[in-house]
Amino acid sequence: MKVRVKFEKTGAMKFVGHLDMMRYFQKAIRRAGIDVAFSEGFSPHMIMSFAYPLGVGMTSSGEYFDLEVNTPMSTAEMGRRFNSVMAEGVRVLSVRKIPEDKKSKGMSLVAAADYFVDFRPGLEPKQDYRKYISAFMAQPSVIMLKKTKKSLEETDIRPMIYRFEAVDNRLFLQLASGSARNLKPDLVMEAFYRYMGEEVLPFAWMIHRQEIYADMGDEKRRKLVTLESLGEIIG
Repeated sequence: MKVRVKFEKTGAMKFVGHLDMMRYFQKAIRRAGIDVAFSEGFSPHMIMSFAYPLGVGMTSSGEYFDLEVNTPMSTAEMGRRFNSVMAEGVRVLSVRKIPEDKKSKGMSLVAAADYFVDFRPGLEPKQDYRKYISAFMAQPSVIMLKKTKKSLEETDIRPMIYRFEAVDNRLFLQLASGSARNLKPDLVMEAFYRYMGEEVLPFAWMIHRQEIYADMGDEKRRKLVTLESLGEIIG
């Protein structure tokens, strides 16, 4: 049985890196008494994979990992067991059964992600940034130096910005994510500041990842659905 676990990461846990989060959940799985499946060979390891690792310093309410278990149980019971051993700042939000085939693997499905950007008190832009959003998004291209595996390359990031809106006193971003196309919110914010003609101050904003999506559409039209919605509740 394969399941997809959705969890949130808040508070001081935002400073825990991806590899340490993997180790954290490996220990939590043992403490929760979940009969997890292991790989074969000389160095067996738990069969689990995170959909889209979260950067250090970011909080989230939409993180996912896939897990293979030997002994089936209800998804509600598995969620209860997880939360009985969670540390402060981490909480499992849902568990869903997913198909066994490789195409259903979370990390291969990731296509987009939602983010909220909050400005730290006293470090907000000097101008009313809301007035610039429509014009920024109306640009035919936004050229930025984007880090690749080997170097920095000039890249048009505009096609990777799906949504950019002001929501109360924060910004909402929906960006391309995953192995095919990936855009970090910090780079969008740098481009936006440059467009406004303002200097980027250190630690001026805080980023919260709200959700991660798969694209179930075609070449002509995106159809974004949450990774959670691709699983089912098992009683």
